[in-house]
Amino acid sequence: MTAPSTFGLSTEARNLHWLLSNLVEEVPGVHSVTVVSSDGLMLLSSDPGHLTARKTGRQDGPKGSSADLATIVSGIGSLTEGAAKLMDGGSVKQTMVAMDEGSVFVMSISDGSLLGVHATPDCDMSVVAYHMALFVGRAGHVLTPELRSELRKSMESAQ
Repeated sequence: MTAPSTFGLSTEARNLHWLLSNLVEEVPGVHSVTVVSSDGLMLLSSDPGHLTARKTGRQDGPKGSSADLATIVSGIGSLTEGAAKLMDGGSVKQTMVAMDEGSVFVMSISDGSLLGVHATPDCDMSVVAYHMALFVGRAGHVLTPELRSELRKSMESAQ
């Protein structure tokens, strides 16, 4: 994975990028990772080419890129939140979708943002969930409205 440019970002933003990169590099079977704001906008991406399809006009559908993953994570988050309300289940902490050819994990971050991971079908799900929980624990307290705004602007300027 090529590290995304963090030039000009605050220390907190650079630290979040570093945590995200480590999640992808350190956990076997992880394809891509994204952080999505509570309103569905991608804040962080492990995929430095996440805008390639938009620039080239090539649309292959959700093949694991972080941009596609962000859309999926936002939808899963909304669906599970609605289900939890209907069942008086409280807040949703994590969701996992196991498929023949991969897995998608979604974990809530303290401010309503979501962490999403796309992994291989043979990944160790407990290891992925553990590392996601570490990320959420480290990132949750620094993901302030100011930092979310900075991350959104950096994603927009990458376009």
